[in-house]
Amino acid sequence: MVNLIIDNRPVSVPERTTILNAAASVGIHIPTLCFLKDINEIAACRVCVVEVEGYERLLTACNNPVAEGMVIHTDSHKARIARKANVELILSQHKMNCPVCVRSGNCKLQKVANDLNVHDIPFETQLTGRRSDIHFPLIREYDKCIKCMRCVQVCDKIQDSHIWDVINMGAQTTVAVGEGEVRHLKDSSCTLCGQCITHCPTGALRERDDTDKIFAALEDPDKIVVAQIAPAVRTSSGEAFHMKAEEATMKRLACALKTIGFDYVFDTDFSADLTIMEEASEFLEKVKRGDQEKFPMFTSCCPGWLRYCKAQFPEFVDQLSTSKSPQQMFGAVIKTYFAEKIDVDPARIYSVSIMPCLAKKAECSYETMKNEDGEPDVDVVLTTREVDRLLRMMNLEPAELPEVELDHPFPLGSGAGNIFGATGGVMEAALRTAYQAVTGHNPDPDAFSAVRGMEGWKEETFDLAGTPLKVAVVHGLANAGRLLHALKEGKVHYDFVEVMACPGGCVGGGGQPIYDGCEMAALRAPTLYTQDRAGSLRFCHEIRRFRTVIGIFWKNRSAKRQRNSCIPTSTDGRCHWKSDPDRRSFAPISLRRRPYSLMQGIRTCFRFVHFCTGSFDFLEMIFVVSCEDVSGKRNKTEI
Repeated sequence: MVNLIIDNRPVSVPERTTILNAAASVGIHIPTLCFLKDINEIAACRVCVVEVEGYERLLTACNNPVAEGMVIHTDSHKARIARKANVELILSQHKMNCPVCVRSGNCKLQKVANDLNVHDIPFETQLTGRRSDIHFPLIREYDKCIKCMRCVQVCDKIQDSHIWDVINMGAQTTVAVGEGEVRHLKDSSCTLCGQCITHCPTGALRERDDTDKIFAALEDPDKIVVAQIAPAVRTSSGEAFHMKAEEATMKRLACALKTIGFDYVFDTDFSADLTIMEEASEFLEKVKRGDQEKFPMFTSCCPGWLRYCKAQFPEFVDQLSTSKSPQQMFGAVIKTYFAEKIDVDPARIYSVSIMPCLAKKAECSYETMKNEDGEPDVDVVLTTREVDRLLRMMNLEPAELPEVELDHPFPLGSGAGNIFGATGGVMEAALRTAYQAVTGHNPDPDAFSAVRGMEGWKEETFDLAGTPLKVAVVHGLANAGRLLHALKEGKVHYDFVEVMACPGGCVGGGGQPIYDGCEMAALRAPTLYTQDRAGSLRFCHEIRRFRTVIGIFWKNRSAKRQRNSCIPTSTDGRCHWKSDPDRRSFAPISLRRRPYSLMQGIRTCFRFVHFCTGSFDFLEMIFVVSCEDVSGKRNKTEI
């Protein structure tokens, strides 16, 4: 142990402990600006300087270790004057439009400047007026960058993307895109994970704000505005309003959106269940074909992970699941079958997705996510932070609002779909369903809980009716990169791999509320597992409406509309089409015995292709079939 004195207090700490941590151990706070524990400990801002007896110069507390007999003064006159001068220099190159900054009130620089009583800047202000493309989902305000290097370190160490770097020298030094010859963010291989935003201490990095598009749609009398809310959003939507997770319910958020003017509000949990059923089906098909397939199969619901895979490891693209993300599945349903059933032109529907994710903003604009008329299935994506701002703009206090039911006809999803938002959730949900498909009975709902947790790279082997399945779960793209390198080198082998770009999964997404220096994923994830345990449905295949819908669809196919049906079959992860003009080639199949072969008939909706006419029959039953809850009671669904 090392013994020293800090502000007249005796302190004893292990060797190699930094001055900053030693002070914190006895409750002494030293201000920091650039510091991120274990990620950015480079003392770039010089705000944490302290005076040490026997040293002429001030020492930075975040990266200097303690020594035996040190006498440290954290708030001496010399240290205070130096800190204040350093912050004033930083502010001289900082655009101080705090009232209109997205981080106003939640800015580390603003807090430090206030704490140091900085009111005037004695130095000449130097601003460049430069910012990145405002149409790209991620925007960089160069005049708000304080060169703290957090974004560089997070992008390199946590996300393995290496987009940001320090360029130029002297007074011209700044942080910009440093990917070879690429100098524009929109041209880089940025995955849009948004982790640079959530770890930036100022407003130098932010998401593109699309709230004005929402108001334009709400004020258009010809538009029908429809929202879907992702599972992970329910863990954080009330944080900005100081609400507990059990108070900030999905139903209360639905009430807020209805109050603003949204016409329909749905739960993305519904399409998360569809994703699980489809990925489980696809995985079992690959296992059945065995040596004819490449393993592992990778999940495809995270667009940040897809961007990373395509940019850094294109050799694994063919092993991605062909399923669309829940967002895009729901978007396709809303703009086609839902529009038909409420008897409106799809062009009138404005589809809004509320997500914890920045990459979703890019995903909805891809050409592959547009219909045959070139219109997007999802018109706009709002992050959780944008929804918080939207509610404030409308002077709403969610805690004061009542709960309202989400809209029919789409049912609330299962607990399996709910845990989608946490790392390991997709894997666990898919294994629950795959187990039932193979054995004919449900496993213990928590049988696959070993894939939970915040460990960056987890692997487990499960027995599936006598067949050992080795699976892996990774979150954070640096962990994904290590796993992919290990696969390339033949060091590991897996059958199924879940990858989430953001640390902790969607609950730690780049669009979630920001808490400087605090990683919130581990605190948010338990909310999803609590809701899963508390629900009556913990398996997506047990949603009665799904069973009834698919069964009647296959039984009555020949009685539906007289038009050609495209029946897809899956080979090598791609969809191929067969025409079935008379619509009578499929006999009824028992859902309990072979539930997933039935998904073939609707795969066109949910793989990376457009809707076809055959998909409508499946969705039609959602609107006309009675919904049975787990107690066996029947409730007629009406529009």
